[in-house]
Amino acid sequence: MQNVAEGKTDVAAVPFILPFLMSKGAGPYAKLGKEKGAELAGNLAVLYTYRFGGMSVWSCDSSSVKGWGDLEGKKVINGPPRGAALSNARALTKIVTGLTDGEDYQGVQANWGQMVKTITDGSGDAMVLPIYFPDIRVTRAAASGSVTLYPVPKDVFEGAAMQKYLKSPGTGAFILDVGRIKPQDGVTIQAEDGVWRSPATVGGEVVRTDMDFELARALTAAMIANVDAYAAKAPFMAHVALGELDPAVTGMCGPNPIRYHPGAVAAWEEAGHKVPDCAKP
Repeated sequence: MQNVAEGKTDVAAVPFILPFLMSKGAGPYAKLGKEKGAELAGNLAVLYTYRFGGMSVWSCDSSSVKGWGDLEGKKVINGPPRGAALSNARALTKIVTGLTDGEDYQGVQANWGQMVKTITDGSGDAMVLPIYFPDIRVTRAAASGSVTLYPVPKDVFEGAAMQKYLKSPGTGAFILDVGRIKPQDGVTIQAEDGVWRSPATVGGEVVRTDMDFELARALTAAMIANVDAYAAKAPFMAHVALGELDPAVTGMCGPNPIRYHPGAVAAWEEAGHKVPDCAKP
C-alpha cells in the first residue's frame, strides 16, 4: 500500500486497517510519523471493496472444544506471529468470551505457509482464524477428520461491544444464511438459528487519487460487469461482498480515511448503483 501512496505501484489489495494506521503514523507506519503518514494516506483512493474473510472459532470434531464456551485453558491457533489476523482474533475472543491470550488460554501462532500443518498436527485445540466459504485451511483440515465451525452467538453479535467493534477501521459485519453456503464433506456449521454471524476483515482495490479518470472508471466497470463470472469460477467469491456499497459491509466512511476514486464513482453510478455520499471524494 505504501508503494501505491508513493507512486511506485499502481494498484494494491489493501485491508482498510492499513490506511487508517498510515494516516495516524501508527503501527507499521510509525516511522513515517503522523504528518507524513496522513499525507501519504491522502494519495489513496478505492475502486471497489471486498471481504478478506470472516473470523470465528472452529475445531476438529475430535477436540474437546465444541464452541466459544470451551476455550478457557486451551491452546488456540490464532494467526501468524504479527499482523491484523492475530490482533483481530485476540480482540474477537475477548469480546465473545472475556478471555485474554496468555492468561486464560494459550495462543499458538504460525506463519500462513505453515498454518495447515500446525492445525493438522494437533498443535491447537481450536482455531480462531479468517474463514472463507469454502476455505482452503478448513478443507485441508477436514481431509484429516471432520471439523465444525461456530459463528459468533446472536446475543453477543448484537451486543454493544461487538457493534462497536464492527465499526472499527477495517472491520465489517458478515451475516449470511447458512443455507446459501455450499455443503462440504466433513465440514459442519453449527449456527443457532441457521445464520452465520461474525466480524469480517474488509478492504479493497486501492489506487492513487491521481490515477487517470477513464482508467479508474474502466477498471471498476470491468469488475462490476463480471461479478457473477468471478463467483462461478471461484465459489468463495460468492461471499466476499463484491458489488456491495453499504458502508456497514464495506468498511468505507467513518474512520476510514480514504474514499472512492472519482472514476470509480462514475462507473458505479453508470451501472445503476448509489454510492454513499460519505464515501465520495
